[in-house]
Amino acid sequence: MPVEKLLVANRGEIAIRVARAAGDLDIPTVSVFSSDDHLSLHTQATDYSEGLDGSGVSAYLDIGQIVEIAVSTGCDAVHPGYGFLAENADFAQAVLDAGLLWIGPKPNAIATMGSKIEARRLAAEARVPIIPGFSDSQEPDDLAAAAERIGYPVLVKAAAGGGGKGIRIAETPAHFAHALSEAVTEATRSFGDGRVIVERY
Repeated sequence: MPVEKLLVANRGEIAIRVARAAGDLDIPTVSVFSSDDHLSLHTQATDYSEGLDGSGVSAYLDIGQIVEIAVSTGCDAVHPGYGFLAENADFAQAVLDAGLLWIGPKPNAIATMGSKIEARRLAAEARVPIIPGFSDSQEPDDLAAAAERIGYPVLVKAAAGGGGKGIRIAETPAHFAHALSEAVTEATRSFGDGRVIVERY
């Protein structure tokens, strides 16, 4: 199915790259922007730009609002870029449910592989070698105990998303609580999911 108009559900460099690629194919593009990104370069790289309610990165996590903008601006496809909602199966499904083309993996593939916790489980079931790690509980004390068992240094990383967001190294037990707090905060802010995995670094 040929794409007539594309909404880029992201910002910054990736939105610019998607817009340029679409332009090379003569596909008009629509960008979205939070209230503090209205002058950002990605809004100038697309043919049209629509404001999101809200400021900061949380605006780019509003599935309903983004799908509504795609429909109201006459888009027939959505490209998520990377990070934000790119690995969110609910977003992919909402795009499809709105009758739009989703440019990315199918929602069930995202659900399976978009969670590093689920990906680790599937790899272990398939007897694929995996790095020693722990994600059975999200309680800080359980995660800290797992880090001790695994052996320092450990990596605390977001279970959702990608792009290097929500990753911290804890060199010693004294560093663990701070690394965990920072990883959870960044993961929640970037992906709307604060779950983490502790792995050997």
